[in-house]
Order: sequence, then C-alpha cells, then structure tokens
Amino acid sequence: MANERVANERVANERVANERVAKEHSMAGERARAKGGLEHEVLAALSAADGPRTPQQVLAELDRDLAYTTVMTTLSRLHAKGAVDRTMMGRAYAYSLVGTPETAGNSVAARRMVKLLDAGTDRASVLARFVEDLSPQDDAMLRELLQGKDG
Repeated sequence: MANERVANERVANERVANERVAKEHSMAGERARAKGGLEHEVLAALSAADGPRTPQQVLAELDRDLAYTTVMTTLSRLHAKGAVDRTMMGRAYAYSLVGTPETAGNSVAARRMVKLLDAGTDRASVLARFVEDLSPQDDAMLRELLQGKDG
C-alpha cells in the first residue's frame, strides 16, 4: 500500500513537472516570435484574401496554433493603427487592408515610431538623435516631407 502511494505521488510529480516544462516552452516560443511578426502574418493573410475576412477566417488561413482571441486582438490593434478597415459581418467584424500591403505596413511602422517617441522623456532630444542617425538620403527625404507639410 505504501509502495502504491509512493508510485502515485511520483507519477503526479512527473505530470506536474512535464506540464511546467511544456508551459515554459510555450512561453519561450511566444517571446521568440519576432516583434510584430504576427501582425505581418495577419496583414499577409488579408492581402491574399479576395475580400474582407473575419478573425475566424484569418485564423484558419494562418494555419498556426493560435487562440481566436489572439487573432482578434491583433486585428483590433491593426485597426487602431489604421492598417485595416473593419465592417460588421453578421455578429463579427470582417477586416480588410487599407490600401496596399505596403501602405498597411507603413501605417504600422509609423505608429510604432510615434509610440517610441512618446516613450521618451525629452521629445526634442529623441528627435534630434533620430535626425543625427539618418542617412543623407533619409535626411533629404525628411526635409522634403517637412517642407511639403509647411507649404
């Protein structure tokens, strides 16, 4: 009887250890995903679609082990960034790209730049450093864009 109890405890401990390892492995995979990688995959799926797609349809097209809510949240964030439009389709939103895949990606990148700028404590210093690090071509392009904005 004592041997049986010890064996049951050993099995239970092994199960807990295996579950812990699986959870840690899963979390490591999430951390390993490139920043914005899922957003790019979702944008690519919408780009390849022949019309608006619901989160469930996008999830099916991604062919990955993701939760529906993960895809739904990603689409909602892309909508907030101006990269996708959404319309009601039944009880769910259906999403489509705003413009081309390139313009949608540009909206996401621009939004990230603004968030990084907002995170700095001294906007002038952050912008000055940004301009210092620009290539001569990007510096000239930025000057043209700023002149066009003023004129």
